[in-house]
Amino acid sequence: MWNKNLFFAISAVIAGSLFPFFMPNYVLYLINLSAIATIGAIGLNILTGYTGLIAIGHGAFLGVGAYTAAILYTKAGVPFWLTLPAAGLMTAFVGVFFGTPSLRLRGFYLAMATLAAQVILEYIFKNWESLTDGVRGIPINPPPSFLGMILQGDIKFYFLTVGLAILGILISRNLFRTDTGRALIGIRDRDIAASIVGINLFKYKLISFAISSFYAGIAGALLGYYMTIINAEGYGLSVSIDYVAMIIIGGLGTISGSVLGAAFVVLFPEMVDHGIQILARYVPLEYTFAAFRQLVFGLLIILFLLFEPRGLSAILGRILQKIRPKLVKG
Repeated sequence: MWNKNLFFAISAVIAGSLFPFFMPNYVLYLINLSAIATIGAIGLNILTGYTGLIAIGHGAFLGVGAYTAAILYTKAGVPFWLTLPAAGLMTAFVGVFFGTPSLRLRGFYLAMATLAAQVILEYIFKNWESLTDGVRGIPINPPPSFLGMILQGDIKFYFLTVGLAILGILISRNLFRTDTGRALIGIRDRDIAASIVGINLFKYKLISFAISSFYAGIAGALLGYYMTIINAEGYGLSVSIDYVAMIIIGGLGTISGSVLGAAFVVLFPEMVDHGIQILARYVPLEYTFAAFRQLVFGLLIILFLLFEPRGLSAILGRILQKIRPKLVKG
């Protein structure tokens, strides 16, 4: 019997496998960054979008995963394939530690607590030189290998990052079909009512922090391996703000929003930079426009919050609703 869904799934796998061999390295570089950002954005969306806990320290949790993987790989000789789950577990532990105030704090106060985690972890990254090598960072050398293949180059990382991003999407989608996932959504919607019906708020908030941080740790480790050096500057407050922007622009409480928001935040600065380079041929931009990208970026976040708080996922959903009947008729 002809199975249309199976046919499309097989076709997508084949197309995705052949795709990187026909694309320039720059395109693959952006796809790899988008895939890594997708993993981290899913983690933050689980915490903020699905559980309703505001967090501004996600960038530092990526740093915990990156430093854990780098230290284990370069200083302890642990195989690459073991450092990824180790990075996720270590970051989950740190996330649970900093998530303990969530029982009594919420909203702005919880956001400030996670901001404190960002500041503390950044300080550790920069000043615990015997472990993190301080501001010099930790170079990843030699390049890691997996299944006998040296993970060096955009094509090889494409299969790793995109594959793990797809796995992360599938796991997160299934999470919210379980009792744990429904408990997290219940806490977001009505935490007092959830407590009355027997949901342990503290337990499930910590579970949300653990899952979110685990995703962040995996994303941070992948980013460190891909960029070949771990440096505290790559996991600062600006990175945390970027991840908040991803889930706001993409859509809070949606997995598709995490994917769309991650791609947008990675690709949009590149488009702005290209636009500025074109304008520079005709207008003397100089240093006055150095912050133009950040200005436009912040304006977009405000516009999404005002006019489309459900993000790009809602816009895409409306477009698909309009074209689906035409595709079925065709």
